Amino acid sequence: MAGGPASEAERNRATQAAATYARQSGARLASHRHTVTPETPWSLSPAHLRAAPFTARLVLPSPNGAAIAAAVPPGVRVVATCLRNVTAVGTWLTSHGYGIPDHPVVVIAAGESWPDGSLRPALEDLLGAGALISDLCSQGAGPLSPEAAAAKASYEGTADLARTVATSASGRELATMGFVEDVAIATEEDTSALVPVRDSDGSFVSG
Repeated sequence: MAGGPASEAERNRATQAAATYARQSGARLASHRHTVTPETPWSLSPAHLRAAPFTARLVLPSPNGAAIAAAVPPGVRVVATCLRNVTAVGTWLTSHGYGIPDHPVVVIAAGESWPDGSLRPALEDLLGAGALISDLCSQGAGPLSPEAAAAKASYEGTADLARTVATSASGRELATMGFVEDVAIATEEDTSALVPVRDSDGSFVSG
């Protein structure tokens, strides 16, 4: 998981770096949920993105997922997944020879942070990681580390995924902020066939 204490200055530097990268790459910059405008309707909210006009290049300055992707060395293949595209990603990985001892897959549950910037483990990310691991195993991948096996068991043992995520710390936080729809969108399992793969320039393209 990613996280750890982050000062306001560090968060501002990260935001400025994302804005600079967006300008340099000719992309739009997504804002935080509460700062969207008619001129900049893209944000980290899935509901906002669903309603916003299409843009070919979009920078998502996520403090967890984006930070992890940026920290991985350029030569390492990075694929983004969530509950919405688990089967597509699992199929892509196994079809490219990943998921065996010679070509292992590292599944990272990004995690979240508390308002003060300190690490908060995120149940929804653990379940998403477990869903991908479960799909990989159904396609013959393995063996699993104890951590991967625990994530897989957590996902397979969760009877009502949508309700579990909605009542988790992240789900309650988003509901309090007025973004219940974001939680519902995030738990729409296997509704996307897109496989975002990091390109040589650091951006994600369809695999």
